Amino acid sequence: MRIWDLHPGYLNRRSLLGEHRELHGMVSIIVNGKKGYSRHPETLRWMDCGWALNKRHQLLSAEMRLRGYNDKSPVNTRKNKCRWPDTFIDEPYVQIRLLREKYRDKEPGRIPLPQNAQQIWRQHKYAVMARNVSLYKKIGADVARMSPRDDFSGLARLLVETLRTPPSQGGLKNALQHMWGYVSDGYKASRAPLHAWPLTDLLARIQDLTFKHSQPYLMESVALSELAVWIKDNRM
Repeated sequence: MRIWDLHPGYLNRRSLLGEHRELHGMVSIIVNGKKGYSRHPETLRWMDCGWALNKRHQLLSAEMRLRGYNDKSPVNTRKNKCRWPDTFIDEPYVQIRLLREKYRDKEPGRIPLPQNAQQIWRQHKYAVMARNVSLYKKIGADVARMSPRDDFSGLARLLVETLRTPPSQGGLKNALQHMWGYVSDGYKASRAPLHAWPLTDLLARIQDLTFKHSQPYLMESVALSELAVWIKDNRM
């Protein structure tokens, strides 16, 4: 049993669908008091994090939809809002190594497993921008001073933990408007001013144009799927 802490974009098709099944199994154990795997370390660390388990499911579903799968199996756990597991089975940096070994000579995920600080930062920057512009600027400056050979294990953990924080409506809009700049030239339809678009529509157009034109920067962005989860929350 494995619930990854890395963004689901790093998972290949088999791992993505596999985690989705295992997460539903874990929810059944926790909600219905089933004994199977009830003492497994993965189950124990999520036991009091029903809200976060729901969010992980939404993140998996958002990535699945981005890849053409239609998930109609919601998770309704809500316990302890904004509380995530305070332990990792493996540190995020180790999880990257485990996936790299697991996918050797196999299908990769949508997002390439990062080789250095610069690459993992590019993949996460707009998700961080949506949450904390000051932190976005600080990490960017720190990474600019790093060598591609420098250890980035601390950065990997920081990024995982930062993405557990819900972004504000303004933060979402700011990040999406920056992402729009990469694909706007490919949008030919008449449109109202960008600031008037609902965020759901803006993200959908960014996703469509990213895949239509194979925009390399956004194709490898975790924000391309994960912001959909928080836009939905901001509408409720």
